[in-house]
Amino acid sequence: MEGSNNNNNSNKQKVLPKVKELFKNQRKESEGSVESPSLEFEYGDTDSITAELSELYSYTEEPEFALNRDCFEEDFRTQVKDKRWIELDIPDQKAYVMRLLDALEVTNRDKRLKVSRAILYLVQGVFGECDCELDVLYWSRHNTFLLYEMGTFTALLELLSMEIDNNQACSSAVRKPAISLADSTELRVLLSNMYLMVETIRLETEDDKSEWRSVRETFRTELSTQVYNGEPFALLLFTMVTKFCSMNAPHFPMKKVLLLLWKTLLFTLGGFEDLQAMKVKTREALCLPPLPENSIKVVRSMRAASPPASAMELMEQQQQQQRRGRCSRKPLVKQDSLDTYNERDPFKNDEARDDEEDNDDADSGIEGEVGPLDRDVIIQPPPPPPPLRPPSERVSFPRGLPWAPKVREKDIEHFLETSRNKFIGFTLGNDIDTLVGLPRPIHESVKTLKQHKYISIAEVQIKKEDELQQCPMTLGEEEVEESPTEILYQGMLSNLSQYVIALLKLLLAAAPTSKAKTDSINILADVLPEEMPITVLQSMKLGIDVNRHKEIIVKAISGLLLLLLKHFKLNHIYQFEYVSQHLVFANCIPLILKFFNQNIMSYISAKNRYCETAKY
Repeated sequence: MEGSNNNNNSNKQKVLPKVKELFKNQRKESEGSVESPSLEFEYGDTDSITAELSELYSYTEEPEFALNRDCFEEDFRTQVKDKRWIELDIPDQKAYVMRLLDALEVTNRDKRLKVSRAILYLVQGVFGECDCELDVLYWSRHNTFLLYEMGTFTALLELLSMEIDNNQACSSAVRKPAISLADSTELRVLLSNMYLMVETIRLETEDDKSEWRSVRETFRTELSTQVYNGEPFALLLFTMVTKFCSMNAPHFPMKKVLLLLWKTLLFTLGGFEDLQAMKVKTREALCLPPLPENSIKVVRSMRAASPPASAMELMEQQQQQQRRGRCSRKPLVKQDSLDTYNERDPFKNDEARDDEEDNDDADSGIEGEVGPLDRDVIIQPPPPPPPLRPPSERVSFPRGLPWAPKVREKDIEHFLETSRNKFIGFTLGNDIDTLVGLPRPIHESVKTLKQHKYISIAEVQIKKEDELQQCPMTLGEEEVEESPTEILYQGMLSNLSQYVIALLKLLLAAAPTSKAKTDSINILADVLPEEMPITVLQSMKLGIDVNRHKEIIVKAISGLLLLLLKHFKLNHIYQFEYVSQHLVFANCIPLILKFFNQNIMSYISAKNRYCETAKY
């Protein structure tokens, strides 16, 4: 007997390395190490400042950088003889900016355009006088705050409203068979100025001056309240979007409009971190328990999910399993970020994780011919329980999911109603405390559900609305805080369906799988040059520019819609539901699925740029 036991142990030790190697290969395949490599991705509001600034321009606009510089130097030399801009004192710089603003009020369009280009060169950081990229970013930031303090943004806003109402330019663009960059020159220069000012002032840095911080808050308040005809600035940009999609102004540079609209909302409403802080503050005001975790930090710790396995891959895996004679209950699928979280429990060290894997392998490797997926079929002794952790850690980071479980009170009521009908034969309505007549496991289940009970802000808002409808005379009118989100929603409400449809039309036109139609809108008006390419190299560069142009439009619209939905949901749940209803009615869900009806990895990893061109 002892000899047979020793032989079994030796056979078991020989099988274990093979099974462990099989598990490792299986894990590599499921993670998609070849087809779905790990993506370099950071979950946040925006990319780096240099990437966000460069996305404003297309490669066909590259010659205009030198034109902006020439317009500035031509005017600057008439005012200052022996000094460069970076050598001037701040009073001299302010005096020159005042002269530029006075020149913006002339009636000659060509002169106004030259002055606008000179201002754009200042906002771009006077790159002709700088030696490196850091100097360009420094002077761009310095000049932007200086220009805003002198009232440049208000002057640019007046010119923008004039160009929007320019019926002559709109009618001539409608009659043209093909629209190019030349048809939107004035608009592109004005929108570039305003985008760079919004993006630069929005970005907070550690070395900001105290007066710059006060300027940032003033600018945020100005954009979110009454900057244009007593309405938020975002409504003017929404009007440009609807006017473009209605074919009344096909020359509008939509990429710049959408980027400026997205960054304006990001600046005035706040990003993900601001949203999380507002959510915590609102829960405290409503006397609700704190959030179980910071969802932003949890998402940032997860890797980008790999795309699901195709039907062909699943069929091949099933056929291989049938050939081997295995009876698996489910096919192998590619893992997502939740599986990665399970593999990397933050409260395990590497040695404990290896020991657990060895224990799993030892339990599954009883016989050499048994596969790892068949270990459920074999009767085995129960594995040893995992080491206990502190209760706080167990609740904050549950085994199996990166999120803390959340249970609504309605879920507990439904569970008790089902249990009472089964064991007692009658229900007690909304009573979740009385457990008389129910078996012990039901008691334990209710206790566990109550431990993870979660009351959302939306539930409180819905309950308050129901009370206001039931007792309108007693409770009176609801006091609504005039927050930037509320002001924006009130301004958008009358034309909300038009705004949603216009955004989805642009998203459809920028979809990579969309087919060219004669009746579709042209989103390439601000990327196509006046003279079409004649060589193969020029055509390839234009193709890269067009793909990059569409990607940026998709990014701006996606970020814009996500931001609006998040802020409307926090402001009031019914605002979120109303906007979501318009999105569903406008076929937003099939449009999103259209983006996934392609090779996702090739779409994500495509580098639509060429490195020989530098923007500054």
